Amino acid sequence: MRRMLRENGLLIVMFSLFLFAVAGQTFTGLHEYNDDEKDHGQPTLRLSEYLASGHFVESIFENWESEFLQMACYVFLTAFLYQKGSPESKDPDKKEPVDKAPKSGRPKKDAPWPVRRGGFILKIYERSLSLALFLLFLISLVLHAAGGARLYSHEQALHGGEAVSTLQYLGTSRFWFESFQNWQSEFLSVGVLVVLSIFLRQKGSPESKPVDSPHSKTGE
Repeated sequence: MRRMLRENGLLIVMFSLFLFAVAGQTFTGLHEYNDDEKDHGQPTLRLSEYLASGHFVESIFENWESEFLQMACYVFLTAFLYQKGSPESKDPDKKEPVDKAPKSGRPKKDAPWPVRRGGFILKIYERSLSLALFLLFLISLVLHAAGGARLYSHEQALHGGEAVSTLQYLGTSRFWFESFQNWQSEFLSVGVLVVLSIFLRQKGSPESKPVDSPHSKTGE
């Protein structure tokens, strides 16, 4: 048990923080939504009803969408773009291990199955991380739009307007405002991390260069 916790501590802590934050968002969101409904003379929702509401679905996936886009772009762009001095970048003057293709016909015995299989399966596997993240981004974007359409239609009904479909909501300025306001913050945070990691250090973190490394050192 102790070994399992030690070897998986980062994952356990991050997902524990995630569940804590989702729970906090859920209960505060429920109160915020019901307060607004009371102001409009509408019936309030129970927790189970709120979890299926457009307000909850939109707020969850609006944020997931931007996070997965950030990670997908970061993984994809760092494959061929560089930033001198940053541990977040490969060294443009060196051949990195991640750039090496598996040896044809002689994969390691403990290599993942797609590597041992080779061919088209291997080609997909070589890009599977960015593909999976972009897919999660697209799924989150669609669910953001679906939840947003339900919430927008509910708000329209309260003011005598017409309901919209998910596809129609995708064409509204509100949807793209919600998306862009999250995207810009994600890209900013990555850019700031890349720049600060050139000059600043965090002892013990793999996201930082060793404390005594020169600012010009690039990569891990």
